[in-house]
Amino acid sequence: MRADTIYDRDLDRVPANHQPLSPLGYLDRAARTFPDHVAVIHGPLRRSYADLYARCRRLASALVRHGIGRGDTVAAMLANTPAMVECHYGVPMTGAVLNTLNTRLDAAAIAFCLAHGEAKVLITDREFARTIAPALAQLDNPPLVIDYDDPEYDGPGERLGTVAYEDFLAGGDAGYDWALPPDEWDAISLNYTSGTTGDPKGVVYHHRGAALLALGNVVTCNLGQHPVYLWTLPMFHCNGWCFPWTLSIVAGTHVCLRQVRAGAMYALMAEHGVTHLCGAPIVMQLLINAPEAERRPLPRPVAFFTAAAPPPEAVLAGMREAGFAVTHLYGLTESYGPAVVNAWHADWDALPPEEQAAKKARQGVRYPVLEGLDVRDPETMEPVPADGSTIGEVMMRGNVVMRGYLKNPTSTQAAFAGGWFRTGDLGVKHADGYIQLKDRSKDIIISGGENISSIEVEDALFKHPAVAAAAVVAKPDAKWGETPCAFVELKPGSEAEADELIAWCRERLAPYKLPRHVVFGELPKTSTGKIQKFILRERAREG
Repeated sequence: MRADTIYDRDLDRVPANHQPLSPLGYLDRAARTFPDHVAVIHGPLRRSYADLYARCRRLASALVRHGIGRGDTVAAMLANTPAMVECHYGVPMTGAVLNTLNTRLDAAAIAFCLAHGEAKVLITDREFARTIAPALAQLDNPPLVIDYDDPEYDGPGERLGTVAYEDFLAGGDAGYDWALPPDEWDAISLNYTSGTTGDPKGVVYHHRGAALLALGNVVTCNLGQHPVYLWTLPMFHCNGWCFPWTLSIVAGTHVCLRQVRAGAMYALMAEHGVTHLCGAPIVMQLLINAPEAERRPLPRPVAFFTAAAPPPEAVLAGMREAGFAVTHLYGLTESYGPAVVNAWHADWDALPPEEQAAKKARQGVRYPVLEGLDVRDPETMEPVPADGSTIGEVMMRGNVVMRGYLKNPTSTQAAFAGGWFRTGDLGVKHADGYIQLKDRSKDIIISGGENISSIEVEDALFKHPAVAAAAVVAKPDAKWGETPCAFVELKPGSEAEADELIAWCRERLAPYKLPRHVVFGELPKTSTGKIQKFILRERAREG
C-alpha cells in the first residue's frame, strides 16, 4: 500500500483543479478567442469559428432531441466536407460515439459496421447511396438516416433518409449547453480496422486519448497559430489522425477537398496559402507527377506528413523541388493514428542522399504524448538489442492507445498481453533508439494508406472453382506504395486467366483490395504444407 505523505493530506481532487481531458473544449476556446477567424473553407463557402461552434451545438441539440445520448453510436459516411468536421464535435457533445465509416468499403462491410456498432443514426453523403442503400437493406434495425447533400458534389446519388442534414440542424439550438464527459475515459469515437482474419474490429477511442493525440500533432507537426490545413487525408481514417480536433487548438483553417486530384490540390494550396497536409505516398506521387498545366506556384513551403511505406529518395527529391518538406510518421488505428515520428536531426542534412534516405526509411521515435515505444521479443517480452538487426515486435503503451476492441474481449486481451499493446508489426531498434519496420506479422498490405488483409483476398480467390491454393503478398508499387500480388495454384485439369480471377474478386471485394498481379504456378510450401510467403515476397519484389 502506498505510504501517506504530507502531499496526500487535504489536497484533494475537486472540480476546481481537475476536469476531464477532452478535445471538445478546444473548439469552445477557439470560438471565444477567434470568433471571426475562418475555420472552414469548402468551395465558395467560408465559415468562421463562431459559425462552426454554433453549427456543432445545433447538431448536438438536434441529436439529443432525437434521443441520442451517452454511449449511443452515430455513424457518418461522409467525404472530407464541413459536415464531417461538425460531426467530430457535435456527436460527442451529446455523450455519443462517432463512427466514421470508410467510404471505400463495400455494402456488406458497411452493414457489418453499422450492426456491430449498433448505430442509431447514420449521416450519409448522397454520393455513397449506391453502397449505403444495399447496406441498410441488410440490417434488422436500420438507423435514422440523415442525408447530406453537398453543394460541391454534382454526381449521381439519391437521398435515402427522411430528413436532410441542413433541416436536421435547423431543429437544433445554436446555444445548446453541452458538457464535458463525466469521465475522460468515456468513448469518443469508434473506428473499424480493415479486418485481418475476418470481420473488422471496432477500435474504441476515449476523450483523453483524442485530446492528447491532438496536442501531440501540434507539437510534432510544428503547428503555429492559424495554420491552413488541406484535407487530403480521409477524415474517416483514424478520425483524420485527430486533426479535426487538432486545428481548433491553434485556430487553424480546414480546407475541405472531396476528391484528391493534383490540379485541385495545387489550386487550393496556392489560393489559400496552405501550410500543412497529410497523406499516403500516392498523394505525393500525384503532386510530383502532375502535368505542368495543373501546377501552381506555392506561396510558401508546405509541410507534408506521410505514413505507410517510407517514400523512396526519388520521391523525396521531387517533393523538395516542388516545395514540400516531408516528414515520415507511423501508427495504427489502435494508436489514434500516428504516434511515432521520424524526428529529423539538422546535422543529417549534410549526409549523402543515400544515407539520408536510409535515415528517412526509419519509422522513428515516439510522439511526446506516447509514454512507451519499444521493440521486444513477443515471447519473453524482453527488449531486443539496439543493434539495428535483431527483429522483434513493435510495442506501445500510453494514453494514446485504444481502450480496446468493441465486443471483443479476447482480441483486446491478446493485444494488451504483457502490459504493452502488441502492434503485430515486426521491426528493429537502432542504436539511437529509432525503430524501423522490417515485416508485418499479420501480412497486412498497405496500399494508398489503406490496410488490405491478404487473408481476405486469398479467401475470395479460394472460392473460384479452378483455384487449388492462393497466397497474396505485397508487391512494391511506385504509385500506391504496395499493391496485392496473388500467387495461384490451379486444380489439375483446370484453367483460368489472370483477368478472369481479378473479375471474380471484383464481385467479392472492394475495388482497392483487388490483386493487381496474378502469378500462376506451384506454391512453395514447408514439409507440413504451410505456404512459404517469404519466398513469394521476394518474387514479388523482384517482379
